Amino acid sequence: MVNVKKRAAELEKEAEKQDFWSDKERARDVSQELADLKETIDSIGEIKKSINDVEELKEILDSDGLYNEVADIEKKIKEKEKETFFSGKYDKGNAMLSIYSGAGGQDAQDWTAMLLRMYQRYCEKKGFKAEMLDESLGEVGAEGRKGIKSVSVSVSGKYAYGLLKKETGVHRLVRISPFSAQKLRHTSFALVEVLPEIKEGEIEIKPDDLRIDFYRSSGPGGQYVNKRDSAVRITHIPSNIVVTCQSERLQGKNKERAMKMLLSKLYLYNLEKQEKEMSDIKGEKISVSWGNQIRSYVLHPYKLVKDLRTEVESTQPDKVLDGELEDFIEAEIKI
Repeated sequence: MVNVKKRAAELEKEAEKQDFWSDKERARDVSQELADLKETIDSIGEIKKSINDVEELKEILDSDGLYNEVADIEKKIKEKEKETFFSGKYDKGNAMLSIYSGAGGQDAQDWTAMLLRMYQRYCEKKGFKAEMLDESLGEVGAEGRKGIKSVSVSVSGKYAYGLLKKETGVHRLVRISPFSAQKLRHTSFALVEVLPEIKEGEIEIKPDDLRIDFYRSSGPGGQYVNKRDSAVRITHIPSNIVVTCQSERLQGKNKERAMKMLLSKLYLYNLEKQEKEMSDIKGEKISVSWGNQIRSYVLHPYKLVKDLRTEVESTQPDKVLDGELEDFIEAEIKI
């Protein structure tokens, strides 16, 4: 706490300088860090006050009242404790979440749609804003169910990336296929990819390295969809990374969102490149990300969701698929 207050005092002193806003990017970073530190100081102060209040009231509160007060304090302490695990550069920021259907045809595309809904519900529970960036729809199958080949979502909220980043990996579903006339059991796979939102300027991109194409939107978007070439596709030529965005009616907005996606993809590309170079030096074999199965969701012949890294389990897959991921994510951030 002393270090937090000391750091806050240093930043306040810097913010008071006359030329503070001459470097706008630095000023924004300082302002954001200072706001976060002040929030931490205030929240810890509130917890201390609550503990003192319980001490004073314990003689007059009944057992139920005392239990509720202590449980509320424990919840607040647990939330602050969780924040200590977010030490990464981008952990406090927004995230880009993408889901790709794997082997399994319509079943895999349906599984991708189920995962999208799961993460959307989780974001609702956390108070995060989840906005669709791009969606490639699959075939319409049984009962009019429309699957998804791939989808990208922007998740905005404090610690969005820190909480979601370890959801990256292969998610496996076992169930009776709704697309099988014989009601056969089917296994489906989908790849989840979570990247941090990168600020402009952190990664250098030369204009000549980009090819920007505009085309007609194909997904949902209201009455103006398919009437103008508002969708944007950006190709980063050196890395051959391609991103698309068609969620907005305005071409400029789609281009802005696509650039954010590209920055996040380039961050991962550079990171993997560095890891490969280190592995080549050490002579280590690089594992293929697509084979990195992290969690299984079994709906038949029994009901179980199990994380293969943390051993956390739930016998209520319906609740998990409705966004109740807290137990899984809390365990993930500690490893």
